[in-house]
Amino acid sequence: MTAMTLQPHYRTVWISDVHLGTRGCQADLLLDFLNEVTADTYYLVGDIIDGWRLKKSWHWPESHHAVITTIMDKAKNGAKVIFVPGNHDEFAREFVDMTFGHIEVKMNDIHETADGKRLLVIHGDEFDGVVKYARWLAYLGDTAYNFAITLNRYYNGIRRRLGYGYWSLSAYLKNRVKNAVQ
Repeated sequence: MTAMTLQPHYRTVWISDVHLGTRGCQADLLLDFLNEVTADTYYLVGDIIDGWRLKKSWHWPESHHAVITTIMDKAKNGAKVIFVPGNHDEFAREFVDMTFGHIEVKMNDIHETADGKRLLVIHGDEFDGVVKYARWLAYLGDTAYNFAITLNRYYNGIRRRLGYGYWSLSAYLKNRVKNAVQ
């Protein structure tokens, strides 16, 4: 970024479902984004860190660490950062109503938009019957989803070599399963 180029500034930036700690996480893209923008408030709305996956297999490359330190730096430099844990980072729920490194941990929050509307900020697992009442099925789904992410990496490697853009097999399968369950 040159001295002539200004970073875009937003009132609020919303980030969710990053899944740091997984091989499928696109931390480099998030890091690029975080370095390109500034905001008054950042909401981290669940599944920022994938505790489920980290319990099974430790994967924490430098890019994942860089995302965390960049967010912490933004908080330290005056941005308001609110973390609402989700089901994959539920370990952080024991820290609700505490502040760590200038980051507030909350179960939910009320955000007021520029035009005065009030929005409830909450993670979707609060409304997911599978996560709440059939935990084993949520874990099974997570295992299948992570397998799909692994396949997705190989599939998109082939697509890139053939000149095609990115396509998310894992997101496609997840949507198909959710639609079938409904």
